[in-house]
Amino acid sequence: MEERKTVVEYSVEPAPRPPGWMYKAGSIGKWSTSWYASPRNQLAMVAFVCFLCPGMFNALSGLGGGGKADPTLSDQMNIALYSTFAVVGFFAGTVVNRIGVRLSLSFGGIGYCIYSISLLVSVHKHVPGFNIFAGAFLGVCAGLLWAAQGTIMMSYPPEQQKGRYFSWFWCIFNVGACIGSLIPLGENINVKTNETVSDGTYIAFIVLMFAGAVLALFLCDADKVVRTDGSRVILMKQPSWKTEFIGLWDTIRAEPWIVLLFPMFWSSNWFYTYQQNAINGAYFNTRTKALNGFLYWFAQIVAAVIIGPLLDIERVRRTVRAKAALVSLFVLTVAIWGGGYAWQKKYTRETVAQKDFVPWDWETKGYVGPMFLYFFYGMYDAVWQGIVYWIMGALGNSGRKLANLAGFYKGLQSAGAAVMWSLDSNKLPYMNEYASNFGLLCASILVAAPVVFFKIKDSVPVEDELAGTGETLEDVLPPGAVEQIRAGDEKI
Repeated sequence: MEERKTVVEYSVEPAPRPPGWMYKAGSIGKWSTSWYASPRNQLAMVAFVCFLCPGMFNALSGLGGGGKADPTLSDQMNIALYSTFAVVGFFAGTVVNRIGVRLSLSFGGIGYCIYSISLLVSVHKHVPGFNIFAGAFLGVCAGLLWAAQGTIMMSYPPEQQKGRYFSWFWCIFNVGACIGSLIPLGENINVKTNETVSDGTYIAFIVLMFAGAVLALFLCDADKVVRTDGSRVILMKQPSWKTEFIGLWDTIRAEPWIVLLFPMFWSSNWFYTYQQNAINGAYFNTRTKALNGFLYWFAQIVAAVIIGPLLDIERVRRTVRAKAALVSLFVLTVAIWGGGYAWQKKYTRETVAQKDFVPWDWETKGYVGPMFLYFFYGMYDAVWQGIVYWIMGALGNSGRKLANLAGFYKGLQSAGAAVMWSLDSNKLPYMNEYASNFGLLCASILVAAPVVFFKIKDSVPVEDELAGTGETLEDVLPPGAVEQIRAGDEKI
């Protein structure tokens, strides 16, 4: 007799929420609000933590060289950052499952604050040891923060809303980067040369990043979250370090084809070095770099608003959406990065290093072309990240499994970034950096195609998610749904 799998679709009235203040819905005027421990509110809080921490970090990095005229120190710090990020990120899902998303996010936020402090100190004192330590420490912190964020964004929402949840998160997160870019733009509005940003810029980033670390402490952990229908996030009951490390191995052993996604993970931050240092940092003056940074992160908001709802179109089967998304991503890669070749032919690392080179300003004739290119690079980043997160979310709903996938994602992403920052530090020609991006992005999409075309299902059976967690249907589904399922009334 064929084994029967349960798809999570049922028709029951929303279950009563548990007692307590965090499950009481409120209202603002005529609009009702979700309860504190709802997926939407928790995702919004995480988005604001990322708004204040990695969002500000992105704004600072987007200036090229961490806001410094000479990118050498920033390159060295980022090599340390992404090297430790790669190691910690690979196991970060295990740590998040053990200590919870709240502490993981708060600890992660502290690293961003210390990183910015070290850059401020380096403006006045030669402290390379402190700078390298700050970069390495941020790698540890960021690994935990992003694994926790990925767990929340992929496992909290219902299957049919994972694209929208990515869209909401990515928009709020990148508003932080936009506002962060306006800080150096305002501070340096009259600086038409290529100089280090002011102390006030760094101080503003430090204060905002610390606020993000504090905000994370007000989150609730995943076991407290209750969805609209009364269902809960699938977790491991009473996890230990041993069970979590075993779960990390089981994720690969049970589904070895996941490794075909690893090239996409590796290449997902590879292009930041080229875009931030070889384009924005190399060719433009201080105030124009800040404007370009703002446009880059604003483009991500625009793209996220578009891509999220498209990935969740319910009248199209998820398997069809997945294939269409991957094909569209390949077409965008060829179109946008193909256009980037025309720009990169204009200059080399040697030409921008000459004493008579004058960095471009937004008033320079011909600026509109590279401005739009940089804008489309920003849109491309959001589309790439959104599709990769959505693919991972489509492979399951278990918080435990998705935490491990998020860890793999951020670990490999950071390993790739560490290699690219190292290559940039060793003065790899800009055209070579460009070519590595174009080739790696196209190749990784092709390698991932078998997973997207053959392994993504229209829905994931509950029993598959509960295997090995110690959870039961009664633990994760609302009252009434389990009785329907056992009576054979579930919708397929």
